[in-house]
Amino acid sequence: MTRLSVNINKIATLRNSRGGNNPDLIQVAKDCERFGAQGITVHPRPDERHIRYSDVFELKKIVTTEFNIEGNCQEQKFIDLVLANKPEQVTLVPDVLGQITSNHGWDTITNYHYLKDMIAVFKEAGIRVSIFVDPIAKMVEGAAKTGTDRIELYTEGYATHYHQGRELAIAPYIEAAEAAQAAGLGINGGHDLDLHNLRYFAEHVPGLQEVSIGHALISDALYYGLENTIQQYLRQLVPAETDL
Repeated sequence: MTRLSVNINKIATLRNSRGGNNPDLIQVAKDCERFGAQGITVHPRPDERHIRYSDVFELKKIVTTEFNIEGNCQEQKFIDLVLANKPEQVTLVPDVLGQITSNHGWDTITNYHYLKDMIAVFKEAGIRVSIFVDPIAKMVEGAAKTGTDRIELYTEGYATHYHQGRELAIAPYIEAAEAAQAAGLGINGGHDLDLHNLRYFAEHVPGLQEVSIGHALISDALYYGLENTIQQYLRQLVPAETDL
């Protein structure tokens, strides 16, 4: 079954909007795990507008599932943060300064030498590496040459076009996943996956090991409650014939 990692950035955004410690980010992370999440994801940015660098050190102490830190490895501060905390996984994302949210994957061909060097740094520290890529077979093939362990497929395109025609929307992701499997890469996915489109994605993308979901899940929790919402997302990742 595909694993669910909950991105808790939006909890930090809410906390930071008023100062203080409400909601309590650390308690929410513990509760996400208690409610069934199989991982916790954070994506600290240089302006610390949501996850603070200090949060990462505190989360490292309490996360008992998989800890996944996403971010831009072109920032030395991010590199130092990851190496100091040694999460189970680091996901490298080609963000630019001030970017609201991630909106594209790596050009693994143009950035081959850079990615190869950076991935080696993290792997030498015993950290599994995933890199954010668009669903383009040649970019996946380029990723395999860098030495990364996994790719994370950028799924906004799928989510945007899902209701217009899910077969067409999923097609490039199937092709990219097949290329990843042929190259021996693990496969993650994330961005705009939600309760409407997640099951179809998980059932049709071969070899999908993990999805990282934040914005939609936290938004749904406002209506359904956090525990119920996490359980609903987990059910989307169970094959239909065995759904409970």
